[in-house]
Amino acid sequence: MGLTLVTAARQPTPKLPPLVLRATPLPPAATRFYAAAVLDARTSRGAVAHLLTSPTKPGQPGVVQPVGLAGGTRAALQGFVQQSVPPNPARRGVTIRLTECQVTEKAVPGSPGQVEGRVVVAMAFEWQRDGQTVPLTEYRNVARYGRPVGQRAVVAPTLQTALGLGLRYLNDWLIQAEGHNLKLVEGVRVTFQDFTQNTDPDTLFYAPGRPLTRADFRGPPRPGHYAAAVFPSFAFSLQPRIAQGRLQLDVQTKVFVVRNSSWMSAAADAAVLNHEQRHFDLAKLVAERFKQKIQADRLRVDDYNAVIQLAYFTSFQEMNRLQEQYDHEISTGPVGAQQRWDERIATELRAREQQP
Repeated sequence: MGLTLVTAARQPTPKLPPLVLRATPLPPAATRFYAAAVLDARTSRGAVAHLLTSPTKPGQPGVVQPVGLAGGTRAALQGFVQQSVPPNPARRGVTIRLTECQVTEKAVPGSPGQVEGRVVVAMAFEWQRDGQTVPLTEYRNVARYGRPVGQRAVVAPTLQTALGLGLRYLNDWLIQAEGHNLKLVEGVRVTFQDFTQNTDPDTLFYAPGRPLTRADFRGPPRPGHYAAAVFPSFAFSLQPRIAQGRLQLDVQTKVFVVRNSSWMSAAADAAVLNHEQRHFDLAKLVAERFKQKIQADRLRVDDYNAVIQLAYFTSFQEMNRLQEQYDHEISTGPVGAQQRWDERIATELRAREQQP
C-alpha cells in the first residue's frame, strides 16, 4: 500500500496597488519655468518602488514586491510635473531628466512588523538655446521613512515630496542665477565704440578730422629708397556683461600708429604724407570690416569669444596683406595708381560710416 504525500498550497502574495502621485504646486507668481519635457532617463526602467509586503503567515518574512506608479512611470511623472508647474510659454521652458527615482524597503532588525524605507530622487535640468542643449543644474535627494508593514500610506507622499523639492530647487536656482549666469542668457547684443582719445604722447589713435601730420613722424629717418614709413595697426578690447537677459558685448576698437616708430625724410612732400595717411586709413578700414564679422547675428553665447578672436586674427592678416598690396601697386603700377587707391579707400570709408 503506497503513501500519498499531501502538501498545502502556498498562498500567493496579494499584488500591491500602484503608487498614486499628487501634485505639489509651486506658487504661480514666483515660478520661473515650465516643463518643456519630462524624460525618464533612469539607468534601470523597472518598477519605481520595491515594497515589503505583510507575511502570509505569522512568523514568516514578508516579500519584496515591485510596485509601479499609477498610469505608468512616464505618464505619472509628466502629470505630476505639469500639475505642479502648469505649462506657461511666457516662462523658461526646461527639460527635466529624471536620472534616479527609486523606493526600496527592508525589515527593521529587532523590530518585527516594522519597515524602513529609502527614497532616492535625482534630476538633471537643461534647456535649448540656439539649437544647443544647455545643462543648467542637478538635484539629488535621499529621504527615509518608517512604517508598520501593513500600512503603506506614507510611501507615495514621501516620494512626491522628494520630487516636489526637486522642482522647488530648480526654481530657486533660476531665481538666484537670473541676471548673472551665462547659462540663462537668451542671445547676444554687440555695441561698438572707437577709441579716439589722443592723450598718449607716443600713440596716435585714428580719429575723424585728425589726419597724420609731419609732427607725428618722430623716428629718425632711415637710408634707402623710401621717403617715409608708418606702421599702423589695430586692436580691440571686449567687455562682456549680462543685461536684460542677454549677453551684452561692449567692443572697443583702437586704430593707431606709434609716433616714435614712424619717420619721414626732410625732402618728403605732401604726396608722401598722403601716401602714409592711406596706410592709416587702410588700418581703419580693416577695423570696420572686423566689426562686420562680429555682429550679434553671427555670435552665440557658448562660443562668442572664439569667434571674435578668430575674426581678429583673420582681420589682422587681411590688414597686412592689404598694406603690402597697396605699396606694391603704388610702386609698380601705372601713373594714377595712387589716385585710384585714394578714391577706393575714401569710398569704402564713407560707405562704412553710413552703415547703422
